[in-house]
Amino acid sequence: MKQVQISKELFYLLLAYHLMDMEEYLPDIEKGLENKLDALVKHQLYSSYKTAPTEEEREKARKEYLDKIGIHKDFRW
Repeated sequence: MKQVQISKELFYLLLAYHLMDMEEYLPDIEKGLENKLDALVKHQLYSSYKTAPTEEEREKARKEYLDKIGIHKDFRW
């Protein structure tokens, strides 16, 4: 199974929330986890783009990746 790394700051926020019941950190934790999930999705799309077996699948993955990272359609090749 693959591992996922998080920042030290997010780790400390998770510790404070779960071990010390400091609920004021919940919005920061949610934001940090959403950012991490977004980065994982972008990485998966990029990997799919680079390793797709057919040209058609590669182009589809490339478009999905560019949409996800926010590249405007006028700036694409």
